[in-house]
Amino acid sequence: MSSANRSARPLSPHLQVYKPQLTSVLSITHRATGIALSVGILYLVAWLCAASSSADTYAIFAWFNGSVVGRIMLFGWTFCLFFHLYNGIRHLFWDAGYGFELKAAYNSGWAVVGATAVSTVGAWLLAYAVR
Repeated sequence: MSSANRSARPLSPHLQVYKPQLTSVLSITHRATGIALSVGILYLVAWLCAASSSADTYAIFAWFNGSVVGRIMLFGWTFCLFFHLYNGIRHLFWDAGYGFELKAAYNSGWAVVGATAVSTVGAWLLAYAVR
């Protein structure tokens, strides 16, 4: 096969061909939130080290957590935690053989999105109410 014919061949269908569907978006988001939670664990370890080292070091960490950037990061990690939790439970049901029908997959997907939104906002409202 000549190189001209090879370059004219279609590539494997990918994001350029298929429009994103709820199931694919949730799958990609599940992977991304897992990575974000791994980074969040490193941040948690750094926070614990700061808390155990000195009051000045902890004050710097506390200042950053109270800043706009710190709050956005903490809010994002809260979202990641709840999303990964609920979507992981969804996957456990799939592992048991339940919820593979198209309607059930979409219903459980939207349930994950809704539960994540409610839990994330609820956790932050609760944190500010207790404060």
